[in-house]
Amino acid sequence: MNQLQKPVKLSPELSEFVGGAVEMPRTEVTKKVWEYIKGKNLQNPANKKEILCDVKLASLLKTEKLNMMGIAKALNPHFIK
Repeated sequence: MNQLQKPVKLSPELSEFVGGAVEMPRTEVTKKVWEYIKGKNLQNPANKKEILCDVKLASLLKTEKLNMMGIAKALNPHFIK
C-alpha cells in the first residue's frame, strides 16, 4: 500500500466536511472534495482550473479561490501526523 492509500487522521474540520470519518486515505479525501466542488458547481466557468470556494469550502481551505493543483497543498494542514 502506498502512502496516498494509507488512512491518515483527519482534523475535526475535515472530518466533518467528509461526513464524520476520523481516518481516510488522502486519495479518498481529495475525491470527496472534488465531488463537493463539482456538485456545487464551484469551478470558474471561464477557467475550469480555478476553484471559486463557497463559504463552507473557503473556511476549510482558508482561501476564497485556488488553482485545482493547489487542493492537495491546501488540505495538507488537515492531515494529522
